[in-house]
Amino acid sequence: MKLPRWAFKLQTLFRRKVSGRQAEGSAVRVPQIHIVILDGTMSSLADGMQTNAGQTYQLLKQAIPPVSLYYEAGVQFTKWRNAPDVMMGKGINRQIRRAYGFLATRYEPGDKIFLFGYSRGAFAVRSLAGVIDRVGLLRDDCATERNVRQAYRHYELDPDSDATKSFRENLCHPEAEIEMIGVWDTVKALGLRLPLLWRLTENQHAFHDHRLGKSVRHGYHALALHENRLAYEPILWEEKDKHEGRVEQVWFHGVHADIGGQLMGKEESRPLSNIPLVWMLEKSEALGLPLPDGWRSQFPQDVEAPSIGAWHGWGKLFLLRKKRQPKNAATHSLHESVAERRPRKRRSRAFFRKHV
Repeated sequence: MKLPRWAFKLQTLFRRKVSGRQAEGSAVRVPQIHIVILDGTMSSLADGMQTNAGQTYQLLKQAIPPVSLYYEAGVQFTKWRNAPDVMMGKGINRQIRRAYGFLATRYEPGDKIFLFGYSRGAFAVRSLAGVIDRVGLLRDDCATERNVRQAYRHYELDPDSDATKSFRENLCHPEAEIEMIGVWDTVKALGLRLPLLWRLTENQHAFHDHRLGKSVRHGYHALALHENRLAYEPILWEEKDKHEGRVEQVWFHGVHADIGGQLMGKEESRPLSNIPLVWMLEKSEALGLPLPDGWRSQFPQDVEAPSIGAWHGWGKLFLLRKKRQPKNAATHSLHESVAERRPRKRRSRAFFRKHV
């Protein structure tokens, strides 16, 4: 006999709830690890298009025990009609809501959350953490599409309002800690960073909160020391945010694409990009992220590998340039590989000798 549609939905919901809780006579539910990975513009899992975010996803698919894993590629330029979406960075709000919904339908108290992102995806996961921190994470039984949209609406309009407080108290977990945010070179421009066009998106996304909130225990940021295009100016975690957890912002040799592994087929640069990737994975593993045995052998590192360079391809069109400078030695440091490759960079090392 074919079940009515409403009965099928109820049956599916019941099965899903029992699988996530302690069933009668069964063992206590084992805490889960939930991972969200959001990639940068024009990045995907296709051959030659994988960034460090994509490689992290591929590695975590091998994890034992399995983890709860969500990956979303960046906005793609597949047809001319979606060129404005790529250029203007459209869709980031929908992307954040989808990732939020993924966590809301799976998270239970005691679980761990890891967030990873590159470039625009780095901005997105930092903003996702902002939603969780300022509005809350919906309980599974309340995680409807309508409530996910409403949670984001509170975040967008006024996360400090009485309405937001009531929403949080009635529908969200009392607490939802984020074990780690790991990002590669967060940048301000959310679209395709073409000259002048990138500035048009900034006001549209001014409400996003990319600071480290009280719900985040660890924040790790890999930064490009030798990027100088103004359109790629990084969004740093500032000391004034007064975060109580552990924060490390480490500067690596290379430009934006080197740090994120967005090599567009130039695989001879991969060993250089693997340096910030391995650093991030080591930080994650130390916090309990299960990685397969011998994972480091999959990512050979070479500080002498060629850099993509800030003048490669479209880079020639960027006339506005500004040298990046580490700001505060309390949370900033040079990765040891920088000195190994460029011993003549005295100015950068002098900064840290003065302030450490």
